[in-house]
This record gives sequence, C-alpha cells and structure tokens, in this order.
Amino acid sequence: MLKMQNKNKIRFATIGTSWICEEFIETAKTFSEIEIYAVYSRNTDRAKNFSEKHGAVKHYSNLEEMASDPLIDAVYIASPNSHHALQSILFMEHGKAVFCEKPIASNFGEFTEMRSCAEKKGVLLMEAYKSMLMPGLLAVRDNLRKLGRIRSVFAVFSKYSSRYDAHLRGENVNTFKAEFSGGAAVDLGVYCIYPVLYMFGVPTLVKSVGAIVPGGVDATDAVIMQYDDFVASLLFSKVSDSYLPCEIQGEDGTMVIDRFNIPENIEIVYKNGSREKLNFTQREDSMCYEIEEFIRCYLENKEPKVNTLSLSAEGIKVLDEIRRQIGVVYPADEA
Repeated sequence: MLKMQNKNKIRFATIGTSWICEEFIETAKTFSEIEIYAVYSRNTDRAKNFSEKHGAVKHYSNLEEMASDPLIDAVYIASPNSHHALQSILFMEHGKAVFCEKPIASNFGEFTEMRSCAEKKGVLLMEAYKSMLMPGLLAVRDNLRKLGRIRSVFAVFSKYSSRYDAHLRGENVNTFKAEFSGGAAVDLGVYCIYPVLYMFGVPTLVKSVGAIVPGGVDATDAVIMQYDDFVASLLFSKVSDSYLPCEIQGEDGTMVIDRFNIPENIEIVYKNGSREKLNFTQREDSMCYEIEEFIRCYLENKEPKVNTLSLSAEGIKVLDEIRRQIGVVYPADEA
C-alpha cells in the first residue's frame, strides 16, 4: 500500500546529465503537475550548469544531501545501470518516490531488495519504460485478436552505439564495461523482451547466444522465447544497425510493426492479401506517456497499470537468464 499523498504538484529531483535525463526534464516540463526542483551530478560545476540550463531550484553533488532534502517528492534516476538499485533504495529510505530508468536493476537480487524497500516505506517505485504506454504499442495489443492464433513473433533492435568507436580506441566508456551493468540485452533487448512479456506472458523456455566484447558485456544477441503455441525470435545489437521491421504472425494475418521501441507505422496483412493500417495519434516527445502514468500513480496513490513491478520482475529474470547463457557476469552479480 502506498502512502497517501496530499499534493497536486510533484517536486522532482534528477540523477544524471545525459541526453535521456535532458529529454525527461524537457518532457516533464509540459506537465503542470511537475516541478524540476533539483538535479545531481558528481561534478559540482556540471551540476550547477545543468541546474541553470533547466531552471532547477537546487543542484547537488552529494546524493545523501539530496535524498535528505524534505522538499523533494520524487527522483528520476538515469545513472549507469549498476547504480540504479543503491540510488533507488537511498531515496526510498528517505520517503521519496522513484522513477528509475530501465533496466531497473542489474539483476533480480537487486530488484528484490528495491521492491522490498518500496513496500516497507510505502512509496511508489516504477520502471521508466516508455514503449508499452505509447498509443502505438497499445494499438498492437488491442488488435492482436485479428491475427488469429499466434504462431511466431519476430522483434529486432540493433543500433550502432555512438560510444563503440571510443571503446575500441581504449577510451574509458561506461557503456561497454561489465562494472556498469551494460550490454546489448539490458540496453536494447528490453525493448523487444518487455513487449513480448506484456502481451504474451512468461515463456516456458529462454535460449540465447551472443558475442562478448572486451569489457565483458554482450555486443549482440539472438534470443528465443518459447511459448506453448509459438516462439518469439529476438535480435539486438549495439555494434550494428538493423532496418528490419518487427512482426507478429498469426494464422489469419501478420502484423508488421516498424519498431517496438517507438512504434509509429503498423499494418496488418491478412492471409487473403488485404491490408489494414492501424491509425493512432502519438506525441513526438515519447516519454510523455510514462511520465503521465507516474503522475497518475503518485497523485492517486495507485500502482502502475502497465509498468508494473511484476512485469519488471519477469523482465529482469529473462535478462538474467540471457546473460547466464551467454556468459556475461557483472560485479553486481557477485555482490
């Protein structure tokens, strides 16, 4: 049970200064219910500059001090994956709601500790995963019945990382280091795995193969998720690009989706050759739907409807199994 909130405005703090944190801040500003109150960076000057750039009231370079600020209601965490659990728990222990970027934790053990803390403190904990709340993916879910019996799912998300060349030059790149709990599965694969789990439930079997780069993380993966009547075939890579669409194939038709992470063009091709384009409207600032859901949950003292902790738990379990089979081990696993 969440603690009762007697507010009509949420004072947010943010952790991180990357592009995704900037995108969150700019999108959050479009909601009257949110005030960007404080920002954090380990570097004091960077925190100050980031604060001034985005109009925050305060800036911090000490997380303990920020977590203790009584005027902060919630925190958005966009730090390296390896920091998610400890930072989330720190703020929840101080009674703050947490909106944590995906993947919510390095592994299922960390996630269990986070979930227990949220329940103990009675605060909202939600994974910041945007795709399932977007009208495009909701249209996919709502039109699955038109495909008949599902027989095959194919999902792909491969994007050449802008940091990979620097990694190859030997520069200090967090993205490709196991100590920061990264890799293709947790950074990109989630955009394939979570929608499959959301629409079809927990698979009976997960099989995976992949390639590991120096630094100890997976660069590219192929994953099969086995269900009773069909298989989901997933491909993701941080060292190459794909231009293939995703498909959900049924006995009566196939749904062709341009991409799972930000679905914009969706068409059903029926077995008689006829086609149906799914129509929906969708904002360009794609984080708006997950922010809207967080606001609703916070102000109404309710649990998420889509980005549930149960879904996060199943997602982390699948990611753990993929890494186990490929041989990717994080220091966080040993802890």
